[in-house]
Amino acid sequence: MVDRGGLENRCAVIRTGGSNPSLSARKNSVKNLTLIIVAVLVAAVFIMLWRQGAFLKLAAYFDATKEELKKCTWPTFEDLKGSTAVVMVAIALLGAFTVLVDLIFTFFIKAIV
Repeated sequence: MVDRGGLENRCAVIRTGGSNPSLSARKNSVKNLTLIIVAVLVAAVFIMLWRQGAFLKLAAYFDATKEELKKCTWPTFEDLKGSTAVVMVAIALLGAFTVLVDLIFTFFIKAIV
């Protein structure tokens, strides 16, 4: 068989033989059709949301969020360092507690068995 871009000559003995779409050409056409259907559906959803004003509502939401964030007070670098230290100490204490409880349970389980 001779591959000719998705068309194969099934009558290779006769040079004027007809060409039929190969299996790969049929798969590509199904993929293309699927892609077109998905594109049309995405466009339809986009148009529907546009007509309902969803994008205007989303833009208003982002504008309101931006205005609220301007009203926030942000911590200074010193406050941030202090909070980070508190979190790190809390994590270390929780980790030590977990290890201690695990060791105690392990000791009791080995004593029972």
